Amino acid sequence: MAQAPETQTPETPVSEKRLVTESGAAARVVQVIEGAVEGLGYRIVRVKVTTGGNATVQIMVERPDGLCAIEDCEAVSRTISPLLDLDDPVGGAYNLEISSPGIDRPLVRVSDFARWAGHEAKVELARPLEGRKRFRGILGEPDVAALTVPIDLPDVKEGLPSRIVLPLADLGEAHLVLTDELIRESLRRGGPPPEDADEPEEDEEPEEEAAPQVRFIPAPKRPKPKADKPVKAKSGTKPAKGPGPKKPVITKANRLKDRDSFH
Repeated sequence: MAQAPETQTPETPVSEKRLVTESGAAARVVQVIEGAVEGLGYRIVRVKVTTGGNATVQIMVERPDGLCAIEDCEAVSRTISPLLDLDDPVGGAYNLEISSPGIDRPLVRVSDFARWAGHEAKVELARPLEGRKRFRGILGEPDVAALTVPIDLPDVKEGLPSRIVLPLADLGEAHLVLTDELIRESLRRGGPPPEDADEPEEDEEPEEEAAPQVRFIPAPKRPKPKADKPVKAKSGTKPAKGPGPKKPVITKANRLKDRDSFH
């Protein structure tokens, strides 16, 4: 496997556009919060909205240098929570989850591919290239002008190219693959690990990534307004009748008068 270059973590513009965008409710969330997130000095990596009995809004953010701490997640959460409550882009109650990208992070900007060149990644295109959409290999340096990135494919059959240039304009999804080299490089860029944490050995399988730094905030439950329903008459009941014509009152005097008239 190719060795990753000793790159630093240069900052890129907060406003750098993503290559992959959301749709539906997730796109509405981005529209509501993106300006506020960038105003704090962070940028959105990905937004996902899951609906159902336990609806969740997952927002992944980072600093321009690609790092993110729990304090950053809390700062973003405090700022965007009132905006989401006001605009309600999801509709109904949900859990808000703010997280860092994690080690095997998504690659959503050209700068992500440049920062992690030399590491293994999985890339899926929206449209087929040479009869396939999915690729896994070592990333090369992207061409910003041409909006492409080369990827070196392992174990290629004889006669097939081992390097393919992928068009980032057709990017569907991409993320890093968790390896020993990636773990070490992530720790190096993000600062020294805790004293009791051991660095992965060469002959050990890479451990599963620890849960990303997350902040859960339950959104307030909003009661749905009840529409006025027309009042229906109960079955089996007869409609009320108005007063009918009065029946004549027959008294004893009237009966005697009628009897005398026949004689």
